[in-house]
Amino acid sequence: MSLRIAIVGYGRMGRAVEQIARERGHEIHSIVRGADLREDTALWRNRVRGADVAVEFTAPGTAPGTLRNLIEIGVPTVTGTTGWGAHLAELTRLVDSRGGALLHSPNFSVGVQLLIKTAEELARRFRGRTEFDAFIVEEHHRAKVDAPSGTALRLQQGVQDADPERGCPITSIRAGAIPGTHALRYDAAFETVRLEHVARSRTVFAAGALVAAEWLPARRGVFTFEEMLFGRPS
Repeated sequence: MSLRIAIVGYGRMGRAVEQIARERGHEIHSIVRGADLREDTALWRNRVRGADVAVEFTAPGTAPGTLRNLIEIGVPTVTGTTGWGAHLAELTRLVDSRGGALLHSPNFSVGVQLLIKTAEELARRFRGRTEFDAFIVEEHHRAKVDAPSGTALRLQQGVQDADPERGCPITSIRAGAIPGTHALRYDAAFETVRLEHVARSRTVFAAGALVAAEWLPARRGVFTFEEMLFGRPS
């Protein structure tokens, strides 16, 4: 089914979403650029009204207000912006009160979601193996604002939930044009175990966001990409 999609944030991710949406037969209902978000709230709110779903990739500082506006005008929203987690409880209450829909994720790669599930199982296998130190290394392009990445934090959470006695520090690298690399390592005196995901292009994140956008409009509530793929834990 063809959807009318509002693209909110028109940087590299927004342009990738636009390309894939057109390839999948969707209509681009409206495009809201970063300058629009800063200059005239009423103007861009009017432009996105009537969209079936919005896909939002902006910046940590503007995301909470942008998401609040989208929820208030009743547009189901998929957001891949990270660094606004402190506002999640407030936005969840707003979604619930308005009967809206919000899907958020630090990473829309299916491979990353499978990596996290695999890392949790690996952490259970390493439980009690004190000769190994666990740590995460994540690398992104120089323009990425938040560090650690939301994906690295989610990976760390999964590891530590599976093995609460073991620390798992994160090292973040911001350089060049790296779309995203996340590696979990277990290192001992004479060996290393490494679990890694490498994104070769931002297209993988745009494609995942579009799958989420196709899934969300018929639903109500707040979801994650992980829940969309695997269901909510019982």
